[in-house]
Amino acid sequence: MKRDIYDEDHEAFRGSVREFLERSVIPHVEEHAEAKAIPRDFWIEAGKQGFLGLEIPEEYGGAGAGDYRFNAVIAEELSKVNAALGSCWGIHADITAPYLVELGTEEQKQRWLPGVAAGEILLAIGMTEPSGGSDLAALKTTAVRDGDDWVINGSKTFITNGYSADLVITAVRTSPEKKARGITLFAIPATAEGFSRGRKLDKVGQPESDTAELFFENVRLSDDHIVGELDMGFIHMMQKLPQERLGCAISNLAHAKQIFEETVAYTKERTAFGAPVGTFQHNKFLMADIDTQIDVSQAFIDRCVEMHDKAELTPVDAAKAKLWTSEIQNRILDHCVQLHGGYGFMNEYRVARAWRDARVSRIWAGSNEIMKELIGRDLGL
Repeated sequence: MKRDIYDEDHEAFRGSVREFLERSVIPHVEEHAEAKAIPRDFWIEAGKQGFLGLEIPEEYGGAGAGDYRFNAVIAEELSKVNAALGSCWGIHADITAPYLVELGTEEQKQRWLPGVAAGEILLAIGMTEPSGGSDLAALKTTAVRDGDDWVINGSKTFITNGYSADLVITAVRTSPEKKARGITLFAIPATAEGFSRGRKLDKVGQPESDTAELFFENVRLSDDHIVGELDMGFIHMMQKLPQERLGCAISNLAHAKQIFEETVAYTKERTAFGAPVGTFQHNKFLMADIDTQIDVSQAFIDRCVEMHDKAELTPVDAAKAKLWTSEIQNRILDHCVQLHGGYGFMNEYRVARAWRDARVSRIWAGSNEIMKELIGRDLGL
């Protein structure tokens, strides 16, 4: 079905993203996987192309696009290459940068945003802790006032971009007695004394993503590292989560759609019993069903993008988008592996990697069980 949410400017932008990926990224994806990281060269070149500053106003070195559809275009194109690429870009440019743009002081914006847009300051966001993931209100990392400073102690885990990040927007507990209303966001530089990183985590999928543990041992920061209002961090995170979940949904669907298209082509070439395997009735009906599910899902996600661009996307609809696309992505890619037969279980085939890469999408950005809880509450249950 023809999509109508993008105009000529968006499609021209898409062409620029594709050209960048074909020239500077796709030839090196195997190197990224082996290094378990996307190199700084990628970020610097992406910054030069203006792909990191869509959310950042022009006066701070960004593009100031003011149109979320450009974010969606990049998320789609990166996710066609692999899931990790879309995830790492999303954490930096689509999820974390808006915290600084919308909540940062003028001094903070001038200090950090030009480097963020240029790819010289890589961002990560520190929410998840070893003791819990989706329950953001149960944070144990603390910041205690000591004179004019704050002393931060604790740890974070499963942090995307964590091993190479220069600045981590970190959720810490500043007023324990207030529970969820006692959380504050701090921008913690990787150069801060007491900040350290653990190992690069050995994940089932997405090896290109440098996911790490972060540790804070008596990290001393002044008030000018607080992002947003004191004790309002939980509210700030709740306000930003719809964009994070929509970004996940866009990437989920684009990733699944790309691998499905490659699988359809494979079933036209692969033969068994003297005929292409795609012509067998079971396989033909299965792929017809998948194609329909993708089109129906795309219509919903496009509508969510339109609503978010008008600042009208609700947290519940964002939760539905994340829930549905992560479930359907995993279902589609499982079928794609099956359609490849034994080759689908080989790491040299993209379908096998995509299948592994996709599994985490039902866990991160709030587990799907939490998404169902949010939707259920909205039903009055």
